[in-house]
Amino acid sequence: MAPNPEITQRQLISAAESLFAERGIDGVSLREITVAAGVRNSTALQYHFGTREGLVRAVLKKHFAGIEVHRNALLDEYEREGTDDLRTLVAAYVRPLAAKLIDEDGGRAYLRITAQLVNRPGFQAREPSDDRRDSTYRWRMLLAPHLPDVALKRLHPRFTAIRVTFIELARRAEQAPARSDALFTSHLVDLVTALLDAPVSAETAELIEASSRTRRPARR
Repeated sequence: MAPNPEITQRQLISAAESLFAERGIDGVSLREITVAAGVRNSTALQYHFGTREGLVRAVLKKHFAGIEVHRNALLDEYEREGTDDLRTLVAAYVRPLAAKLIDEDGGRAYLRITAQLVNRPGFQAREPSDDRRDSTYRWRMLLAPHLPDVALKRLHPRFTAIRVTFIELARRAEQAPARSDALFTSHLVDLVTALLDAPVSAETAELIEASSRTRRPARR
């Protein structure tokens, strides 16, 4: 009987998920993934995913839909309630990702992989989109009024918040599941909220102004 293409894809994604998390995206060969997946056709991985990047995208796509549904539901509730509470908004970003800590179908591996990617130059997890239902886009837009204009333009605190979230969740995902995961998640929401709520100091404001002066073209 010929191999089922969908089963083959799932086997390859599952093997890649585990190996990428344990050894790093660049630390494992495509052949090793094929062997770990139990797939006999040595060209199956290239046939289904093309490249290593295509395989990474497939691993991430496996988890995207659930995260999107969860986060959009939390953002819908935030807008419906109209509380304008920063911690509630931060929780809407963090908790759908933290839920992967208890996802037995590769959730913890997914968190470890995304932490590798968050600082990877040039990598895009999916095709660029201006879809306003995209949960990260929605979150960024809802967060903007909570941040000083100078922070949005020069300091990029939203990206820092996202990066800290992924890195801390990956660190937690390296450990065995524990009842204290709920406490960890609540404290992570606290930390990210504090990061975004931190005022721009006088020193930082002065350095921004000095940097701006050096960028301005000389008047004739």
